[in-house]
Amino acid sequence: MKQDGGERVNLDEQYVEGLYGRDGILERVKEGTAASGMPSIWIAEGYGRLLSMLVRMTGARRVLEIGALGGYSGVCLARGMEEGGRLVSLELHQSYADAAKKHMEEAGFGQAVEYRVGDARQSLERLKEEGATFQFFFIDADKEGYPFYLERAIELAEPGAVIVADNILLRGRTIDEARQGPAVQAVRSFNKSIANDPRLESTVLPGYDGLAIAIVRKK
Repeated sequence: MKQDGGERVNLDEQYVEGLYGRDGILERVKEGTAASGMPSIWIAEGYGRLLSMLVRMTGARRVLEIGALGGYSGVCLARGMEEGGRLVSLELHQSYADAAKKHMEEAGFGQAVEYRVGDARQSLERLKEEGATFQFFFIDADKEGYPFYLERAIELAEPGAVIVADNILLRGRTIDEARQGPAVQAVRSFNKSIANDPRLESTVLPGYDGLAIAIVRKK
């Protein structure tokens, strides 16, 4: 890392991103998200490609996304799904879900996604009551909810399902002992669970802002 204009710049990440051509669809999603006044906090491009690959490699047809924002990660997830696959996306804000739906439609995935708007905790409880199960999960929502989202994902998971979570380093705050805010403490708890829960087999990628990947063990 080096300091550049007050921002931390990772030259390795810049080099890797430079190997890939411009993704016009995802660029339009980013532009539309920013134009809608939403925060520019979508998943890193490299991890977006990884999401598509993981969904494709697992053959997941039922995917649950917790946190839609403007649809960037939704497009990445949908790209990896087999034909007939279904993405259920939980989003707190109606305006965000509307923008994400628009971007998914423009990317050709409008028929593959269902948005459930409201508190993700309540949406997860309803999915549990409905007996829904999923083969792939992506968590990228409010950080204070990460421990709860992980537990519910495990409960809704089919054996062998994959759980992925973004921003588990919180731009260095996770490893800074002076940081003791609720979001930081929640993510630390989440990280410990990912690493030590006997129901999971996992790893953590420290690049970008950190990505946790876990497989739910077959009983």
